[in-house]
Amino acid sequence: MRKFKVVMITSYFDRNGVTSQVINYATNLDKNKFQVAIAAGEPYDIGYEKACQENNIELCKLPQKQKNAYMYYKTIYSFLKKKKPDIVHVHGSSTLIAVELFTAMLAGVPVRISHSHNTTCSHPLLHETLKPFLKVVSNCYLACGELAGKWMYGDRAFQVIPNAFDTKTFVLNSDKRFSIRKKLGVDDNLVIGHIGKFNSQKNQEYLIRAFEKLSYIDDKAMLLLAGNGPDLENIRGQAQRTVCADRIIFWGETTNPESLYSAMDIFALPSRFEGLPVVLLEAQISGLPCIVSDKVTREVDFGDIVWKSIEDDPQAWADTMISMQRRTEEQRKQYRLQHEKQIAHFDIRESVKLVENIYDRELLKKKK
Repeated sequence: MRKFKVVMITSYFDRNGVTSQVINYATNLDKNKFQVAIAAGEPYDIGYEKACQENNIELCKLPQKQKNAYMYYKTIYSFLKKKKPDIVHVHGSSTLIAVELFTAMLAGVPVRISHSHNTTCSHPLLHETLKPFLKVVSNCYLACGELAGKWMYGDRAFQVIPNAFDTKTFVLNSDKRFSIRKKLGVDDNLVIGHIGKFNSQKNQEYLIRAFEKLSYIDDKAMLLLAGNGPDLENIRGQAQRTVCADRIIFWGETTNPESLYSAMDIFALPSRFEGLPVVLLEAQISGLPCIVSDKVTREVDFGDIVWKSIEDDPQAWADTMISMQRRTEEQRKQYRLQHEKQIAHFDIRESVKLVENIYDRELLKKKK
């Protein structure tokens, strides 16, 4: 039986939420049925490149869109003409992905899928302008959540495919908790944790301010920040100017976030906006109490998240974090067991079945 060719497209191939979803889908699709390739722009994460090699996924490296848009789209066109895929699946945060889909249409790709991963972007006027065009160049509309779908498609019908991953990975690991906390020298101190790209969206600047307020209440508490990004040095500089600089830990980028969740006591996410944040799902699966910006979609709430406004004085976040009850290891494991049904909804084994069914359905439409 002939394998159907699928090309997934994303603007960046660094370690971020959208790319992690592209990798999760690409590596878990039925390889007996689908031949998968990825076309992605700079920068490139070494771990993701290795995952492509290990799973026989061809990676087409695109020029950086912001620096050379013409060559970015030309490379996509040339790659699609050469590959002659049955399906192009474009992932993004705004209707600007219509240009990639238009390029696929020009290259003769029959099934063109748009996939929304966010609820806002940095060019809202252009986003609104391109909405009608997106409807012309795409023939299947997906979103990571209801809000992300309405943001991208308005009143047009779309299908939700939850951001998904291997949920079993994020079970609390007592050995890793002990090992990392020993490495950090935190003993039984309160550890507030955050994992995310250092940028305006993730709003680590606010978290630093809140933690400084908290440090006056608890002089042994620690803040553990993991990730990389364009604002890293600015945030590091801000941290160094606080009275608690020695208790703010910059872990760097991590390929094993599950270990860090195990070491944390509370997870904080002060984002200015989110589509469907995988880190928040991971943190809850690890059994962590979570404090989250009310700008984040509530589709990810297992029922125990503490929602706070980032318009509030950071002292409000500090007071709330201090008052949140730390869970014992046994309580964290029980929390996971209590929410198995919700967790299963976000497991990659379930989501990839939905994606495969969509591919089958759209291919069948083109045959008729």
